[in-house]
Amino acid sequence: MPIDILMPALSPTMTEGRLARWVKHEGDMVRAGDVIAEIETDKATMEVEAADDGVLEKILIAEGTDGVAINTPIARLSGDAPAAAPPIANPATPLPPAAPAAPAAAPPAPLPASDAPRLAASPLARRIAAANTIDLQTLTPTGPHGRIVRADVDAAIANPTIAKPTASTTDIANRGADRIPLNAIRRITARRLTDAKQTIPHFYVSIDIAMDALLDLRQRLNAKYPKDGDGAYKLSVNDLLIKAAAATLARVPDCNASFAGDAILRHHHIDISLAVSIPGGLITPVIQDANQKGIAVISREAAALIARARAGRLRPEEFQGGTFSISNMGMFGISAFSAIINPPQAAILAIAAVQDRAIIRDGAVVAAKIMTATLSVDHRVIDGALAAEFLAAFRDIIEEPLVLML
Repeated sequence: MPIDILMPALSPTMTEGRLARWVKHEGDMVRAGDVIAEIETDKATMEVEAADDGVLEKILIAEGTDGVAINTPIARLSGDAPAAAPPIANPATPLPPAAPAAPAAAPPAPLPASDAPRLAASPLARRIAAANTIDLQTLTPTGPHGRIVRADVDAAIANPTIAKPTASTTDIANRGADRIPLNAIRRITARRLTDAKQTIPHFYVSIDIAMDALLDLRQRLNAKYPKDGDGAYKLSVNDLLIKAAAATLARVPDCNASFAGDAILRHHHIDISLAVSIPGGLITPVIQDANQKGIAVISREAAALIARARAGRLRPEEFQGGTFSISNMGMFGISAFSAIINPPQAAILAIAAVQDRAIIRDGAVVAAKIMTATLSVDHRVIDGALAAEFLAAFRDIIEEPLVLML
């Protein structure tokens, strides 16, 4: 009995994804647990495994297709192993022609008003072609049954010899531009951040923090502990800031919360999401129970998560469920910035660069290393006094960092 393989929901927030690649092909024997396809979500590229044995009878969604909704059938699996040769090799099974066949091979498509034959094309391919003024009649289809798919349009966009309709007045005035279609990560991130900015009442609180003591502690810890072997690590400033943020949330637990419509959820666990730039977008891997871990453990976990994030190999449990976010742009020399909240969380801490500044200390002007931290909060969950309490506690921990050793 045939079994439909459905587009899986690879995270609680996933509503659609891109079918990036078929690992198995029509006619292939599939065993339960075999990787059959790769799906690109808003977070990463993940593998889809077969749940049953059988033969991959039919691929219903071509690789490279965007916007495939979860639970959409993407392929059909027979329930039985082949008795002899795979079905695709059976001469009795009709196959789609590799080249244009006789007119009787398929009924002609209805003619539009122009009397030109209407080519079979996916809706996505038509949208991208229209946006880039690509004439579908000039394309060579490579999809199933002579269907034009996104890959055909992308190839045309990259090929300047493909014929295009005459540019409009708007195109001429624009004087040219490269159109870069959004990948799944950027498309879904754009939608979520737009929703977050429009529906969450953001406000922002900033504080300047003297970093001299924290930087000195980092230098002493890196000089003292091993750099080789299983226990090796090299602490970054970000590792210490993660630990400091977790310690602050333990002191001010009302900031470790989420908005839930008719209630506020104050979380028992402190899981820190890290904003990480990856090719094609942004992702937030999570350090779980960061308040219960030592700095060296946080350092090793953060390095491993960032490496897997940039390779597109994070597991769903590694980027889901954070209760608070940190976005650090200090490495770019940014003096201050405000970040957009990562829902359903209620706050995100924006970390800027450490700068040499003149400050007044004990009545005298002295040089100090100062960092500006800005907390973006959801006013439905955190009010101004609570936000100020969080930043004051964060500053106290950073300026007396030995408390992180406790």
